[in-house]
Amino acid sequence: MSDAVSTDRSAVGSNGPLDGLLVADFSRILAGPYATMLLADLGADVIKVEGPSGDDTRTWMPPVRDGISTYYLGINRNKRSIALNLKDDTDLALARELADRADVLIENMRPGGMARFGLDFDTVRASNPGIVYASISGFGSTEAGAKMPGYDLMVQGISGLMSLTGDPEGQAYRAGISVFDVMAGMHATIGILSAINHRHTSGEGQHVEVNLLSSALSGLVNHSSAAVAGDVTPFRMGNAHPSLFPYEPLPTADGEIIVIAGNNGQFRLLCEVLGIPELAEDDRFGSNEERTARRDELKPLLIDALAAHGSTAWFERFRAAGLPGGPVYTVPEGVAFAEQIGLEPVVEVGEGTPMPSVRNPITLSATPPSYRYAPPSLDEHRDEVRAWLAGDRD
Repeated sequence: MSDAVSTDRSAVGSNGPLDGLLVADFSRILAGPYATMLLADLGADVIKVEGPSGDDTRTWMPPVRDGISTYYLGINRNKRSIALNLKDDTDLALARELADRADVLIENMRPGGMARFGLDFDTVRASNPGIVYASISGFGSTEAGAKMPGYDLMVQGISGLMSLTGDPEGQAYRAGISVFDVMAGMHATIGILSAINHRHTSGEGQHVEVNLLSSALSGLVNHSSAAVAGDVTPFRMGNAHPSLFPYEPLPTADGEIIVIAGNNGQFRLLCEVLGIPELAEDDRFGSNEERTARRDELKPLLIDALAAHGSTAWFERFRAAGLPGGPVYTVPEGVAFAEQIGLEPVVEVGEGTPMPSVRNPITLSATPPSYRYAPPSLDEHRDEVRAWLAGDRD
């Protein structure tokens, strides 16, 4: 449907599964840029449209690499940047031309915001009927939801996640990452790919809408199911699980190790590894339901056994036995462990002095993700994109 941006850069051809797909990215911050980076890694040609001052995350620092926000760097590789002032008639005309040529448009303005510039779904679809138009908001496009600004922290609180996070006797905590921004970005990606598949058979585009609160309620899985199907109000349990035991970090001789027994077989194996096989034959702990109900009796018995060795030694024994569980690492230690087991979590992006970046988590045997461009500087591709938009479509 669309023509890719013509340049002399040899890396344009990705050979990825989305090669030839043109994405007009009017999003900013996290959810939208994360979605478009996933699409770009899979071969899509993503044009990142920024305002004159750039994506907000360019200023979200520290930490930095070479003076650039690592927050921005983490979600904007494989894209080209053009700065357009949508309040300027010339720039707005270029933005509309990009929307007319795109296969996908993604935006996360407050609902109704794109209509001010004639870039809303209905207007774009009138001249580009095949457009897959994705909108990400905080609370949806209803009259009440549209009035609310959408920030991940708000949604963590309103969805109930914070009521589940933290010490049972302490205050509620946010998750350590903007978990629902990331989740909404993934949901948007799924919706976009679903709409593209529908377009292959129908020739028609459609409007994909994702909001953080709906993503949050879906992502709360067993807890939201407990609320709507079980008439239960889940509550904060620290690191404990409401429906499984053991399933939490427990102290060892020198730290903590995560201990998991998801079924009776794993519990028997855990008892063998810990040197207390008789515990698996104890009628009090014969099923997960019984172990969970009697966690206060079982937990000190496991802690006593774990005191015999340190966390590293137990982790080695768990791994040797095929038993789930592991240490509580820092993020750098987590990256190092992924390297140790051969996952190659770090890729080099860009030419000259490549930038290290976290690998796309998707593995495809025939059309793998590619890492073609480092995250662009603001308006880096101004000349080539403007020239292309000003030229003929053929």
